[in-house]
Amino acid sequence: MATASVSPMVIAPPLSLRSKLPVGHSAPRSTAPPARRANAVPLRSRCIPGYTRFLRWNENAKPPGLIAARSAGTDGGPTKALAVPSVIAILHLAVSLGTILAADKLLKQAFVAAAIKFPSALFGMFCVFSVLMVLDFAAPSAAMGLVGFFEPATLFIQRWLPLFYVPSLVVLPLAVRDVPAASGLKIFFILAAGWLASLSVAGQTAIIVRKIVKTEMIPAEPMAKPSPFSNAEIWTWTAVFVSTFVLAFMNPTALGTSARTCLPFLLAATVLGYMVGSGLPSNVKKVFHPIICCAFAADVAALAYGYFSKCGIDAVLGYYLTKASSNPGAGDILMGFLGSVIISFAFSMFKQRKLVRRHAAEIFSSVIIATTFSLYSTAIVGRLIGLEPTLTVSILPRCITVALALSIVSLFEGANSSLTAAVVVLTGLVGANFVQAVMDKLRLDDPIARGIATASSAHGLGTAALSAKEPEALPFCAIAYALTGIFGSLLCSVPAVRQSLLFIVG
Repeated sequence: MATASVSPMVIAPPLSLRSKLPVGHSAPRSTAPPARRANAVPLRSRCIPGYTRFLRWNENAKPPGLIAARSAGTDGGPTKALAVPSVIAILHLAVSLGTILAADKLLKQAFVAAAIKFPSALFGMFCVFSVLMVLDFAAPSAAMGLVGFFEPATLFIQRWLPLFYVPSLVVLPLAVRDVPAASGLKIFFILAAGWLASLSVAGQTAIIVRKIVKTEMIPAEPMAKPSPFSNAEIWTWTAVFVSTFVLAFMNPTALGTSARTCLPFLLAATVLGYMVGSGLPSNVKKVFHPIICCAFAADVAALAYGYFSKCGIDAVLGYYLTKASSNPGAGDILMGFLGSVIISFAFSMFKQRKLVRRHAAEIFSSVIIATTFSLYSTAIVGRLIGLEPTLTVSILPRCITVALALSIVSLFEGANSSLTAAVVVLTGLVGANFVQAVMDKLRLDDPIARGIATASSAHGLGTAALSAKEPEALPFCAIAYALTGIFGSLLCSVPAVRQSLLFIVG
């Protein structure tokens, strides 16, 4: 009999919960008869109080809608049984994710009303982390219960995280249209050389500090992993794409405006590109990263619609990312999750709080030095090679995750936020493809150094690429990934620092 279990995803039927046990753990063998095994509690629910009531399934019960599908996120393997998630699981995800999104929106509105330039999502992250730390001191079970309640939301964000970077890469042709070719080459030089320099500085700093403090390694807290994609999900999104593409072609304003009418098929094309790219063989993904496949699929869909509707690709790309809350496009929907990504960092940092305390010297010194080096070296090199000041300012936060990089450049007048996002994504792609080989050449063998160097130079995409093959470096990647963006935002929030950077770029 196929084992049915639940996953906190609602996009499509998830994989068995057994496939997502933390690294180093396995499902305990039960000696109970089959009649009692149905009430067995999953391992994760025993680790996080309060999680059981939301996610426990009767393992011997066969839910309606049980289907078989092979994961699209693997290169092959046996067929797995997938169960439609329960209503409670769907509601749990909706409430937990909706709470984070609502908090991000309310904070953003409050900061705008108060004319505060500090990133509102970053403030929200500090608030959540502070609450968790206070609860952990006063009532540890309450803190873990809160983490357990938001577990479906954090897994959802983790599973779809690369998609939130894609919109700026999709509309890259519009962002770089006014950038001269010579300036484009200079930007690429800063991007590639700067990534290598930031990687070296962060890694070597971690090694030097580690030798000084001589802190021994301890096992990190296991990190839950989201389920890969199934064939059912791919076919569902394919059906959405075909039907809504035909609808948009037949009636370009069927949903009120062209942007809203194009939203469903452009969103479906983006998601399909990510799913297909994630399922490619690992040797292919080294050249054709899932993010590139994702952006390519969206651009092809825009090109096809622009050709058949006679409106042109530029107009369709304008529909993709309108930057207007009253008339959003597919890209606006995806980028709307960026604030929630920052808030979710609080839960990742809380889970690794013991690791942060133990290796605080290596982590904080490397992040501070690497982030400062990245900002000022970009400004200096841009000035030396004659890059236009507005373009140099736009690429200052090249090593910081998109959500916070956009907040940083908003502090500077005249910056091109679309170029910022595109450069950040391209930096991550460079890191994702070459980070392991370069660190091997630089003899960065320490997992702390490898994790910090990767996240400090190539943020989320580099982190995803390294952690897939080196899970022991994942906790340090996650910590450095968050702290690099946090420290970069704090640094640029200081008026004296912004003025010094502007003085350097000219």
